[in-house]
Amino acid sequence: MPDVRSVEVQPITDADMQAVAEFLHRDMGSAVSTADWYRAMTPTWDLEQPNHGYMLRDNGRVVGACLALYSERVIDGRPRRICNLGTWCVADEYRAAGLRLLRSLLRQPGYTFTDLTPNPTVVALNTRLGFASLDTARALVFNLPWPIRSRGVRVVDTPNEIEGLLSGRDLKIYRDHAATAAHHVVLARGDRACYVIYRRDLGRFRRLAYFASILYVSDPDIFRDYAPLFYRYLLLRRRIPMSLAETRVVRHRPARSVMLQNATKMYLSEDLQPDQIDYLYSELTCFRWIGVWLRAPT
Repeated sequence: MPDVRSVEVQPITDADMQAVAEFLHRDMGSAVSTADWYRAMTPTWDLEQPNHGYMLRDNGRVVGACLALYSERVIDGRPRRICNLGTWCVADEYRAAGLRLLRSLLRQPGYTFTDLTPNPTVVALNTRLGFASLDTARALVFNLPWPIRSRGVRVVDTPNEIEGLLSGRDLKIYRDHAATAAHHVVLARGDRACYVIYRRDLGRFRRLAYFASILYVSDPDIFRDYAPLFYRYLLLRRRIPMSLAETRVVRHRPARSVMLQNATKMYLSEDLQPDQIDYLYSELTCFRWIGVWLRAPT
């Protein structure tokens, strides 16, 4: 067994990203390529990242990593710094040093921290460190091909048209996320428009492969009115049979939906409230595939 006291904890710099990506590909399994791990550490928005997380090195060799994505947001008129904690992986023989990675990240002052995909072990650890859980009540929606009258509502998904329909904050969000793994749609009718971001997820429920997980809705009232057209679009245009809609994101329970067991998402902040935490600028928008467990409430 190695002497974990000699293992160094270092910030992941641009020069380290390739080595960290190769470690994650090797240690997490080959399902995610080295290139995809590299992209997961590469934000598409304009911000000087203090690091890409922290890593463990033993004699120069990467033996552990905890990834992070940083963003600066304006919330209630004030600039806020957010650090989204991503994949945390440590080689088996170095597990005793793994907590040093997380503590190094959390020692960075002035940040609100989010952990949006923690496993059960990490949930227990986060709770001891002061993280709180978000209310992630979610509905499973069947994307049905109802013969719905569009009433002039357009479902817009081409970049040029989306840019023409958005302005201000939503236009910035779109430009920051246009090159991520997330997908973008604007539901528009006349001067009413709702910008929706969703991701295409792998499911692990009765071999049903794909789900659309809704990450952001700019105007929940408009979305409620036009949602049937959105779900129909997902089925007929994108071949996605179901959607996951958190009520904190869409602000209503969709019609003819099934409520599922919550998925744990956590945050640590000195002053932000749960309703001020969203899923933008995070691994949920940047990482291509995140498996989704679907369970009915127990």
